[in-house]
Amino acid sequence: METKGIYIYGIIPNLYNEEMYRSLANAGIYTIAYQNISAIVSEREEVYFDFTDREELGQLLVEHQETIEDLTEKGFNMLIPMRLGTIAGTKEEVIKILANGHALIVDTLKKIENLTEIDLAVTWADFPATIQEIAGHPDIVTMKADILKNGDTISQIDQIKIGMLLEEKIKEKNKTIELDILNALSGFCTDIKTHEVMNDQMIANSAYLLNRNRKEKFEQVLDRLDEEYKGMLNFKMVGPLPCYSFYTIEVKELNPEHISEAKKDLGISETTSEAEIKRAYQEKVKEFHPDINQDNDTLNHFNRIKKAYQTLLDYLEATNITSKENTISETNERTIENLILVRIKE
Repeated sequence: METKGIYIYGIIPNLYNEEMYRSLANAGIYTIAYQNISAIVSEREEVYFDFTDREELGQLLVEHQETIEDLTEKGFNMLIPMRLGTIAGTKEEVIKILANGHALIVDTLKKIENLTEIDLAVTWADFPATIQEIAGHPDIVTMKADILKNGDTISQIDQIKIGMLLEEKIKEKNKTIELDILNALSGFCTDIKTHEVMNDQMIANSAYLLNRNRKEKFEQVLDRLDEEYKGMLNFKMVGPLPCYSFYTIEVKELNPEHISEAKKDLGISETTSEAEIKRAYQEKVKEFHPDINQDNDTLNHFNRIKKAYQTLLDYLEATNITSKENTISETNERTIENLILVRIKE
């Protein structure tokens, strides 16, 4: 039997009119409010992402992004996307997420009030012609000439060497053009994130964070770049979009049992400060680091220590106790169960 949960797409401020909220119902989407913010959600079967194959995961990602982009087109411009696959069991759990992350979420909503993301992919319009042109680079011509001095044929090993040099020159040219594009667009953007390119034909794959009223300027610069490169490049612009690449909400549930286990692994007391956690971790690292002892038990213990360290740091963050003077008290541990850590990934 499949278990239904509440899938969270993103979080918005409560400043939109009732007509906009009603427009969500046709897509099976609704909001859950807490004070001055709301989660945009839908009901769906729970998905166990650890056991989901790549194809299904890809479909879920497309559905997640298309829903958020559709929300933006409906006018929900101030929207912080949730990380893919964030599912709560009940309405109360959603409200707890909103409550625990309230201050951080409100602060981030203020940051993105007038901002939007534009994604840009740049590729060679005629990649075979580009390869042929780069093959005439002096370094490649010289290498071929040196090889042919020793005979009339080029061996398979020599072909590999030439191919590697050709690939190097393509990457160099791509990087030069990418920097030119970034420099042309960076002057009026708040931030830029570069993503990994898919292959050598793709020169750039970047996300730009800018004020919504600068979109026309962005397009004008792209037109100028297209003219400068005389149609050699394809510019594919997608946007305006929610600020996926710059602000995404991540939620992590912290179980008290795991926290207790983490304390035992680090050998620390019930009342713990951040400084104590770090000191205990450093002491354990000296004892169980793989560089000191490389047997399997030591490696497993070392990995367990690292996990324990991160668990306790997450616990400190979740309880908003991050200064060295503050502590996790026994009272807190008795009254707070299944803490939910909410953070913004930038």
